[in-house]
Amino acid sequence: MSKVQSQKSDDGIPSSSIDDRREHNSDQGQPHLPPADIGHWTLDFGLTVTDLRKSFLSPSGERIEVLRGISFSARPGETIAIVGASGAGKSTLLHLVGGIEAPDHGTIRLGEFAVHSASRAELARYRNTRVGVVFQFHHLLPDLTAAENVCFPLVLGRDDRRQAMRSAHEALNRLGLTSRASHRITDLSGGEQQRIAVCRALITAPLLVLADEPTGNLDSISGGLLETELMSYAASRPAIVIIATHNQDLAQRCDRVLTLEAGRIAEN
Repeated sequence: MSKVQSQKSDDGIPSSSIDDRREHNSDQGQPHLPPADIGHWTLDFGLTVTDLRKSFLSPSGERIEVLRGISFSARPGETIAIVGASGAGKSTLLHLVGGIEAPDHGTIRLGEFAVHSASRAELARYRNTRVGVVFQFHHLLPDLTAAENVCFPLVLGRDDRRQAMRSAHEALNRLGLTSRASHRITDLSGGEQQRIAVCRALITAPLLVLADEPTGNLDSISGGLLETELMSYAASRPAIVIIATHNQDLAQRCDRVLTLEAGRIAEN
């Protein structure tokens, strides 16, 4: 991973570090595909998951079925909470819907785009432009500042640098992080990093947001700001927001609550 050099461009973004990553991304077979390559996107882009199954091999060689026929749908503007015990498969489900992992069986469609059968290049485009993911462990870039992390998806997509940085500062301000914009990630608390991860997930205005325990490291005030941001985003975009959580208060703020148990799903 390239280190941030001391000299920055006049928009405040270290050109060398971000350009290095963008070139690396292109080297990995992730070209800039035209939108038509992943289907037509309209306000009727609903998500449909049908008979989704996923298993893993344990260290002993035993096959463990995590998801055993998951089916549900969602429409634009809807917020859905996925609840269940630790290890029930909540994160796995988000990764499958987000095109990060492949299912063993079943279908996933966002609008006309078939996630389950897409090529690697199509999935790269899908993840970069249509999906915002808040990972449980953040996955922020430690050699960039908070604002640089937030605007990184825009710069990767070749958006104007100055506008990308302005958008990043606006996003950080909404979650009470204006004073942290120029701080390196290693200088920030876990809760601050979590809020930065949410800003980064929303910066490209995705049609689908997948958040894995987004309030896990937050106090009640910061958690409330983040919850409001996700709910407001779903309504205003409109977008589908799916949240895996143990936070019952957050779950009850969502339009629907789905419970994962024994590899299957039930709606409360």
